[in-house]
Amino acid sequence: MKFKWLTLLLAGSMILTACSSGEDKADEPVKQEQHNEESGHQHAVANGDIQETTASADVLPSFLDKQSEDLKLVYKATGQATEILKWIPCYCGCGESAGHKSNMNCFVKEVKKDGSIVWDDHGTRCVACVEIAIQSIKMAQEGKSLKEIRKVIDEAYKEGYAKPTPTPTPA
Repeated sequence: MKFKWLTLLLAGSMILTACSSGEDKADEPVKQEQHNEESGHQHAVANGDIQETTASADVLPSFLDKQSEDLKLVYKATGQATEILKWIPCYCGCGESAGHKSNMNCFVKEVKKDGSIVWDDHGTRCVACVEIAIQSIKMAQEGKSLKEIRKVIDEAYKEGYAKPTPTPTPA
């Protein structure tokens, strides 16, 4: 499968510290506009998330430059797994706070027709987002169908988490 290179990461990735960089980024000033030579345009959206466009899923956004290697690998994996994650809801509350439609949007806002990616930094601050993405990709690697993955995620996060994103059910 396309995601074989991630098997090692996903096997031990539950120790990720995506949200524990030691600082609360909500208190940091957000730059409204920046340019990245390898990508394109970076901007803050209404909820405070930063979005940045790169040429493809192979080019990670500059907002990951100071993040852990594990988190960079998660972003690389999510960029390659958009066809899975667009069917999986997120349970962190981002559907209401950020208008996300699925777990994919915690990392990738959009995959454009030309293959460029609009990344979102929401996943850099949210352990639930990262866990859901990792679990979903791992189950896909194991051969589970989208419906099976969705059922497992919905069951695991139905209690003690926020309302899920309004994610359509896979056919």
